[in-house]
Amino acid sequence: METAISRDGTPIAYSRVGRGPSLILVDGALCYRASGPSGPLAAQLADRFTVFTYDRRGRGESGNTAAPDSVGREVEDLGAVITAAGGSAFVYGVSSGAALALEAAHRGLPITRLALYEPPFIVDSSREPIPHDFLARLNTALEQRRRGDVVKMFMKLVQVPAVFIVLMRFMPAWSKLTAVAHTLPYDLAFVKDYQVGTPLPRSRWTGATAPTLVMDGGKSPAWLQNAAQALAQVLPNATHRTLPGQTHMINAKAHVSPLVEFFRDNEVAQTTVASSLSRRG
Repeated sequence: METAISRDGTPIAYSRVGRGPSLILVDGALCYRASGPSGPLAAQLADRFTVFTYDRRGRGESGNTAAPDSVGREVEDLGAVITAAGGSAFVYGVSSGAALALEAAHRGLPITRLALYEPPFIVDSSREPIPHDFLARLNTALEQRRRGDVVKMFMKLVQVPAVFIVLMRFMPAWSKLTAVAHTLPYDLAFVKDYQVGTPLPRSRWTGATAPTLVMDGGKSPAWLQNAAQALAQVLPNATHRTLPGQTHMINAKAHVSPLVEFFRDNEVAQTTVASSLSRRG
């Protein structure tokens, strides 16, 4: 484990593996290095990239300095990891981590290429909007230290079947989920304004000008697929891709090929074209 220091002094724990261009993976809700898809995905990508995984603020081995602007602080946290990665990097964000990565690109962090998987926006009537009082109820439960109830509320929100929620409470992973329940408001801060069932504003992320790949899974719910397509349409320099047979749960092997193609192969192609043009000049 290594540590980057964010602008407000918060230590952000990260790991690196592999060799090649720097690629930072940004987790979604309730995930961190020791619990979630980033570790297996990093292992699959390590032969082509130097892959950085990190514990978002308040998770795992990272600090959790109190801050009224959690969005700004989490963007700064990612910025600290980018600095540790050499000053610029490719970034791949998943779910609410995709919304974080997108905001970071919009605010001008040195992200040279950006990939996003299923940011959980609700852009139409394909599912009900987030309840207007959900965040307030979540915060109340946190204040009352009802961490298990907080995780249950979130699982219901993201439409995990009730029977699975009941079963999860008896699994070893449940303690890992409740341990980071207090960070769920950080995730909601990135997405709540875009979970109301209305089209995404075209002017919202105009600063995210880096080449961007927005992906969804072929077996994911329609609302997630619609959100990915809608986001690709409003970003300045984005393309959309569906991964056949995939869901919101990350299968590392299924993500390797499109990520390598987007990050590494396109970079090589651009370098070859630039070199050719230079020789002609």
